[in-house]
Amino acid sequence: MKKKILIIDDEVDLVKLLDMRLKAENYFVLPLYTSSRAVEVAKRERPDLILLDVVMPDKDGYEVCRELKADQDTRGIPVILFTAKTDAEENLKEKYKAVHADGYIVKTFSYDKLIAKINEVFSSKK
Repeated sequence: MKKKILIIDDEVDLVKLLDMRLKAENYFVLPLYTSSRAVEVAKRERPDLILLDVVMPDKDGYEVCRELKADQDTRGIPVILFTAKTDAEENLKEKYKAVHADGYIVKTFSYDKLIAKINEVFSSKK
């Protein structure tokens, strides 16, 4: 059975690109362009992993991750935070642990690096 990945990012083009690439890797992708409904969608869809942008117009990814990890229905879903702010990488290293995310990646990532991070998170959850 295909693993389901929920992508939460307001950058439509990036989500479409990730959708295409992840489907090629045999993942089922659920796109979500707003973070305000993230917990509700995660509860309903039960994804195997969430890729969550840190910088969102409604709620930032840290707040959403905190909510996901505090909710009994969604706390077990691995969350990988990502951001375009390369200068924030040091801050991201500290903050992702504080909100109990399962990993992080800076958006200047290569596709191979992203797949490696996804596989790393999945294998650590076995």
